[in-house]
Amino acid sequence: MGNPIQPIIIITAPSGAGKTSITRYLLQKYPFLCFSVSAATRSPRGNEKEGVDYYFISEASFKEKIANQEFVEWEMVYEGKYYGTLHAEMSRIWQQNKVPVLDIDVKGALRLLEQYPKQCFSLFIEPPGLEELKKRLETRGTETPESLTARLNKAAYEISFKENFHQTIVNRDLSDACAEAEKYILQFLHSVQYTF
Repeated sequence: MGNPIQPIIIITAPSGAGKTSITRYLLQKYPFLCFSVSAATRSPRGNEKEGVDYYFISEASFKEKIANQEFVEWEMVYEGKYYGTLHAEMSRIWQQNKVPVLDIDVKGALRLLEQYPKQCFSLFIEPPGLEELKKRLETRGTETPESLTARLNKAAYEISFKENFHQTIVNRDLSDACAEAEKYILQFLHSVQYTF
């Protein structure tokens, strides 16, 4: 063990800004980082796997876990769609002497920073602009005109919180953004004397 604190890495961003791509890059490169699997009440999309991408649970089960205070943070991200990080998930990763990497929405990230101010390092991934974000979301082909508008409005609101995070990375070019994220995270882990 020998680590003075148990660090937590938070990567947050508006939907479509590239946080998942950056998270995947970091996890592939550094075996001591471990993806923190969130619980979600939505259905799996595409090739998503239970316990790998999310813990897919019913709304009733999610609410029961809220009542039992089983979440570090949780949020109703869209109407009727809940997402959250379980205490058990953080413990699972720490027991392996790894660093949890949380790819979570902005409100959840702020809540986590409040609870673990000394342990957390947070990166806010910002799109180069809302017009570019709109193009990226349209390219996914998963949005209706209504959901696209809702996501863009939410993105504009979320960007207003970027000053609350340790570092902001503007994702103009994915490989540059990945390199920047890597540099900041390694600096943080050295600063807290995390031993690799």
